[in-house]
Amino acid sequence: MSGLSDAALEHLRRLAAEPEADGEGGFRYALREEVGRGGMGVVYRARDRELGRDVALKALPAPADPALVERLQREARILARLDHPGVVPVHDAGALPDGRPFYVMKLVRGERLDAWARGRALAERLRTFLRVCEPVAFAHARGVVHRDLKPQNVMVGAFGEVLVMDWGVARLRAVAEDDPGVATSSTIHAGETAHGTVLGTPGFMAPEQARGEVHRVDERTDVFALGAILRGLMAGEPHGRALAAVAAKAAAPEPEARYAAVADLAADVQRWLDGEPVSAHRESVAERAGRLYRRYQTPVLLVLAYLLMRVLLLLFQRDG
Repeated sequence: MSGLSDAALEHLRRLAAEPEADGEGGFRYALREEVGRGGMGVVYRARDRELGRDVALKALPAPADPALVERLQREARILARLDHPGVVPVHDAGALPDGRPFYVMKLVRGERLDAWARGRALAERLRTFLRVCEPVAFAHARGVVHRDLKPQNVMVGAFGEVLVMDWGVARLRAVAEDDPGVATSSTIHAGETAHGTVLGTPGFMAPEQARGEVHRVDERTDVFALGAILRGLMAGEPHGRALAAVAAKAAAPEPEARYAAVADLAADVQRWLDGEPVSAHRESVAERAGRLYRRYQTPVLLVLAYLLMRVLLLLFQRDG
């Protein structure tokens, strides 16, 4: 008898890893198709039989490693803490009939940021980038550093809604003392990484993160990733030195040279959109004149047209 092909073996492995959850036996969710897969879990479209709606159910593939179990549960707790329109809300959490942990969240429909941005005007891309900054800044205020920001983890919906996804490697830091469950910044939680372990995505990881320097990972680590995202959104555009300087400051190699907070980065991007000088770039006289012309182009052209008409009228009268 001939052996099974690689494709057949892979199909069998996938079937063996499928959660035993078809909505029977009292289990609330009926699993439909797989909609996403990553290093930590698999996301399925599921039917909430109790409320009659489609949801996203994230579970671990089999076998469930204890460290991944803790990471999945911690991700659900972090998402539950981040009550912001730019973060996917968690509806439920528990264990599948086969014992694997899961959590249920809103089913997100839309495009990845990089796919959404193709063919769109730079100003529209930048306004959406500001929408990305909002939930990240909110998370920082709640003591959470994402640590894996990239275009693939940002979804843009059909009506312009922006959601920052995949908080599986997020880190908790110290916040207000009256916020229970958030440890101090010197604590490494169960499921987090010690020095020397690298989590993140090349190209969007800050140097200190790529070196595994956990003690140096903070809000500025996310600022670096946002700077890399901003550079991608600017690609192929005659964006000018000022905006390039904003992205360069955000993605500076040393944390001390970056924006101290996401809000500071967002403020500079907004200034550029408004035709104002940015803090990351000292403009020359010629650049300032060009910026002011672009900002006040219509009234400047009207004044020039008026002056030209006055000159022409004077010349006509003198010739007459």
